[in-house]
Amino acid sequence: MHVYISVDMEGVAGVATKEQVLPGGSGYARAQALMTREANAAIAGAFNGGATKVTVNDSHGPMDNLLHDELDERARVVVGRPKAHGMVNGVTSDVDLAMFVGYHAAGGQIGVLAHSFSSAAFAEIRLNGEIASELRINSLFAAGCGVPTVLVSGDDVICAEARNVYPTVTAVEVKTVEGFTAANSMHPTAACAAIRQASEQAVRYGEHPVLDIPDRLLLEAEMTSATGAELASYVPGATRTGTRTVMREVDSPQELIGLISVWAKLG
Repeated sequence: MHVYISVDMEGVAGVATKEQVLPGGSGYARAQALMTREANAAIAGAFNGGATKVTVNDSHGPMDNLLHDELDERARVVVGRPKAHGMVNGVTSDVDLAMFVGYHAAGGQIGVLAHSFSSAAFAEIRLNGEIASELRINSLFAAGCGVPTVLVSGDDVICAEARNVYPTVTAVEVKTVEGFTAANSMHPTAACAAIRQASEQAVRYGEHPVLDIPDRLLLEAEMTSATGAELASYVPGATRTGTRTVMREVDSPQELIGLISVWAKLG
């Protein structure tokens, strides 16, 4: 049983400020420790539930945030960027279950540090006309590999989305939004205990349905600048639809991830 865990930072218990999520910020070292603890909780739960292999992908910002010497030594870790598939790098048909830890609300939603993939590039991204979170896009990528999403942890906004979209997902709400950079959070120890228990139960559960992939995948992005939209429109097949907006249809979740990565860099 191979379990894959993508770990972000903005949805971790105790994290709410920009100083915590930016390398060099006054709270960044503390946030690294909190992120590592939640990763370990998910890893331990997965092994307790019967996993024989766990792969962890550092999915925040520079993708070099986890404290490797403090990670559970049974897990493999994917670190650094750029990576071909970003936050879901390492998800293949050999993976049995996917978990998303430390996830958060999408850009365009009211949530703690809400954004989608790059707050510098995107004000909001939409898939088939609906606001798309990193969870939504990344879980579609997993589904394209035949891998079900079984656990999500983070703020109340992303957990509500998870419960609405994924039939058998376990959503662990570790904090509620008080503002863009303010949260009402569980104690980190309590959050880790909840994630560990949920991870174990998700692995023990057995069969999980794979998320349905829409017949059409139309990506629309509202860039943060007109220049970003202009550059994004140069991608073959893309159409500029407004001063800061661009759109393009893709054929697969894999192509969707690639397009977002390119647009983020151009933006």
